[in-house]
Amino acid sequence: MTVLARFLFGRRARLRWIHLILGGALAMPYVLVGSVVVGPVAGDANVFGSLPLQLASFAVGLPLAAVTSLFPLTRPLESGVVRWLCGVGSELLAYGPARTKGEKGRTAAWYTLHLGTGGIVAGMSLAVPPFAATLIALPFVPALRDDRMGLPGVLHHPWALALAPLAGAAMLVALAGCAAGCGALLARWAPALLGPSPEDRVAAAEARAADLAVRNRLARELHDSVGHALSAVTLQASAARRLLDTDPEFVREALAAIEDTTRRTVGELDAVLGVLRDGDAPGTAPAPTLAADLDGLLRRTRAGGLRVTATVLADPGALPPLVSREAYRIVQEGLSNVLRHVGGRTTVALRIEVLDGHLRITVENPLGEASVTGTARRPGGGHGLRGMADRARLLGGAAEAGRDGGTWRLRVRLPLQGTGEAT
Repeated sequence: MTVLARFLFGRRARLRWIHLILGGALAMPYVLVGSVVVGPVAGDANVFGSLPLQLASFAVGLPLAAVTSLFPLTRPLESGVVRWLCGVGSELLAYGPARTKGEKGRTAAWYTLHLGTGGIVAGMSLAVPPFAATLIALPFVPALRDDRMGLPGVLHHPWALALAPLAGAAMLVALAGCAAGCGALLARWAPALLGPSPEDRVAAAEARAADLAVRNRLARELHDSVGHALSAVTLQASAARRLLDTDPEFVREALAAIEDTTRRTVGELDAVLGVLRDGDAPGTAPAPTLAADLDGLLRRTRAGGLRVTATVLADPGALPPLVSREAYRIVQEGLSNVLRHVGGRTTVALRIEVLDGHLRITVENPLGEASVTGTARRPGGGHGLRGMADRARLLGGAAEAGRDGGTWRLRVRLPLQGTGEAT
């Protein structure tokens, strides 16, 4: 009983009833135009005094409604109303103007259905409640039984008077059931008639995929730049603290490296946040590349105590810009992994070369005492390795990392052909 009462008189049912009445209100101008046509044809100027002529006017007006539904704002307005009053999820509706023939046809069908159903329910909502109220009050108000009221003669019988209140109440319940049922049907048909077309769904999926790709790229940028900076700064500050009294010159170099690292990272962070905030490519802080920033990266890393032996057998300036940028991030993350998992007092061999049309990057370091893998000492780790693998895969290359005896080795291969600048 509670479920039935909620279906007939609940908040959602009341809002859908309002939606139907709005449809009836929108149908009135078309009915008036239809009456102008029906009246002369039927030879009766009083169209609204005859129920058949009213229905004929209604039938003539609905095709006019279908034609006017072709205006661009019809679908966005109807979708907005359906979302708020009928409780249809926004993801099931299209909010742009109908462009294709199929979309226009479905919009016309919906608009005609809304106005047609709404006109009927709105008419019932105007006519039924007064008559039902009269029936309910009939046994208790003798004046209502006067012949001048025009009520059917059967209502003067005692048994009819006794049943009149029940009949009036039943009419109100039937009206509520009709409105609730029509509202539920419209809500069910709305996604099919006002929903996005297959082309819209494909476009929306592509837009979501593009947005997700941008966010994943930004997440990798943040992880690589900020993660490396924090690791380097931590080790530089730790080394400076230990040698504060014995080697002031090293301390000055470490503090200068910390300043340079943090300033550069703040610039990169501001650029990434600018993309998240405005959706535009950052213009104030260009992405670091192997050609322009490798020397600075090695200098800052060595300032933290990490002994890096770099063998560069390729000309970074001759690399494609996209390869140079991604290669820098891969080298940065490879050195960061050593800082995080092994510590600053170790030796790293970095090798960059071009072989067989590929840029090959190799990072090797002896495993720390407690290290088994590159992420063994950091709970929840492994994002850096996945990020490097993603960067390589997006360029058509590959990355692999693992233990080889007492050495941890990272190998990355990036193709030099077929890679253009990212948009």
